[in-house]
Amino acid sequence: MTRKLCGTNYPTSICFIVVNEFCERFSYYGMKAVLTLYFLTYLKWDKDLSTAVYHAFSSLCYFTPILGAVIADSWLGKFKTIVYLSIIYVIGHVVKSVGAIPTVGNTDVHIALSMIGLILIAFGTGGIKPCVSAFGGDQFDEENVKERQKFFSIFYMSINAGSLLSTLITPILRGDVQCFGGDCYALAFGVPAALMVVALVVFISGSGLYKRNPPEGNVLLEVCRCIGFAIKNRWRRSKYDPDRKHWLDWAEEKYSKCLIQEIKMVLRVLLLYIPLPMFWALFDQQGSRWTIQAARMNMAFGDSFSIQPDQIQMLNALLILVFVPIFDLIIYPLVGLCRIKITPLRKMAMGMIFAALAFGAATLVEINVVKTVVEPPPAENCHMQIYNLAGSDVAVTIRDSDLFPEPLHYLEDPPRYEMVQLQTSSKILYINTTFQGKSSDCNQMVYEKKSYSLILTSEAAALRCKLVEDFIKKNDTGNPRLRFFNTLPEVIDLTVGDVTFKVGPGQMSPNMTVERSRYSEVQCSLGSKPCSPLDLGLLDFGASYTVMLIKEADSVVPHKMEDVKANDIHIAFQIPQYALMTAGEVMFSITGLEFSYSQAPANMKSVLQAGWLLTVAFGNVIVLIVAEGAGLEQWIEFLLFACLLLGVCIIFSIMAHFYTYVDPDQMVKLYVGNSDKIDDDDADETGRKRNDMALKETSTKM
Repeated sequence: MTRKLCGTNYPTSICFIVVNEFCERFSYYGMKAVLTLYFLTYLKWDKDLSTAVYHAFSSLCYFTPILGAVIADSWLGKFKTIVYLSIIYVIGHVVKSVGAIPTVGNTDVHIALSMIGLILIAFGTGGIKPCVSAFGGDQFDEENVKERQKFFSIFYMSINAGSLLSTLITPILRGDVQCFGGDCYALAFGVPAALMVVALVVFISGSGLYKRNPPEGNVLLEVCRCIGFAIKNRWRRSKYDPDRKHWLDWAEEKYSKCLIQEIKMVLRVLLLYIPLPMFWALFDQQGSRWTIQAARMNMAFGDSFSIQPDQIQMLNALLILVFVPIFDLIIYPLVGLCRIKITPLRKMAMGMIFAALAFGAATLVEINVVKTVVEPPPAENCHMQIYNLAGSDVAVTIRDSDLFPEPLHYLEDPPRYEMVQLQTSSKILYINTTFQGKSSDCNQMVYEKKSYSLILTSEAAALRCKLVEDFIKKNDTGNPRLRFFNTLPEVIDLTVGDVTFKVGPGQMSPNMTVERSRYSEVQCSLGSKPCSPLDLGLLDFGASYTVMLIKEADSVVPHKMEDVKANDIHIAFQIPQYALMTAGEVMFSITGLEFSYSQAPANMKSVLQAGWLLTVAFGNVIVLIVAEGAGLEQWIEFLLFACLLLGVCIIFSIMAHFYTYVDPDQMVKLYVGNSDKIDDDDADETGRKRNDMALKETSTKM
């Protein structure tokens, strides 16, 4: 006898399953939200390698559900499969968290632990993906259909709630909590690990209440065996058989006509799946390329509040909760009133168009974002800017170059880096300066692909030169960089935030990363004598600053120079691309599942689920290949993906035009040879709405 919640027909056991799903989704999306920035800032990988590994992990997460389904249906059953793979899942989280502790080994150890952890997590989350929702459905008696449908709505809400909260909280744990002298990735991964432990404990706690169905054999394996036998049998028989019009008919010697007919129906749908990975190739870049883009944008909402670049991903989960009822209750009915046929395949094609438009919007944003980025100089070239701290104008000429034609003014912020052609990997630059009517040489050795600042100061009416190497790459988390140059003859002690350091006479301090904020009370002292607090003003997102410390009227005065411009495109400009992508997801993902399940026999739904999840996996493989192989500028890559998806949409639309829908209520006739089909324009509304429960079971959010 199944225990019921007080006064309802809901089994008590579903409480444990819903809480388990919330915690598991929190742990997965929380870890994944900060993963790209972890690769960039902690492991120091470049953006292409970080994107490739991110999507390789995502791809593995959608290949492994097939393994989980086979294990559950063929050997262990759903309950044991969930428990055992959840233990692997927890171990993966713990290993991943330990790999984020700086004191544990060197970089190679951190990389090894991170990869092992991600592989274990992929097997854990992917393995339990097809089991948890189906196990929840098993808890209901057959007569409680309405309660079961409401359960899956609650279940889906718990998925989105876990996703939303985790993408909001874990970036805060990463960026706002400092540990080991930097961003606290150990905590950002540790909290999701703790939530996965809670998920496992909660699930096991309800073990005495669960209704468990024994393994009944895996239909996916049976389908594969039938297809394999048909191919092998047809290959062996060279004689044409007019009674076998389809290649699958060659399996009739071993398998029933009913099974063969069902496989034919499934293959018709799987054929339509071939173009679908391109949609997921765009969709899953929200956590990789779009996060990298966000890190180069202005994330401030006023002076007192700002968000983390990895927090913007929460928009997808939030907009899903808003868009689903809007589309179901408003948009689709309004389109229907205009006498426009809304078929599932047309919805999916529109979803592709919206995703392509999202990447078009991302392209426009990226074009403007890169205007504040200083690209590194190519081979046989270097960058140079000149600071004039000499007290009056200085004329600078570089042999064999027409750079710096005008005199440089005192304390003028250089407008940009100039490209210096070397025509070799290293070279001595012969530089001549004219200061107060006196000419002098300032020759410097420079190297290709590097950026330099030449600092000109004066001492006893003589001009002095100092060449320093600059770090022009924007911070991967969006925080500003800061350094100080001391023109005074004394050592200066400075305190910026919680960091205290010294800057010697005529020396440049190392680059330091600081929080985006107004710094109006920077403490300083000359030896044992304190000086007035320094007002540096606003240090904004993405900028690199050099502060010249100059003595004026017995006071130390800071002059702030902006080497790399601050991010001037606001993060709000990403909202349109997220809105377009989420609208595309609603039309493509949910409708795709709805269509698939309305076109397949009931016992073949797991086969289509496996096929659907594989389209997500292959979509991530596409991004992996492009990220590692194309080497394109980011805006060109975004535009390429948009164009590719539009091309795929055209192909998909042609395939959809020739597809004929099967009425689910008439499927039984197909088993005995009838082909009661309806055209695309006359797709039965009941065929689009049935199997709502199965739709809830298999959302790609799971």
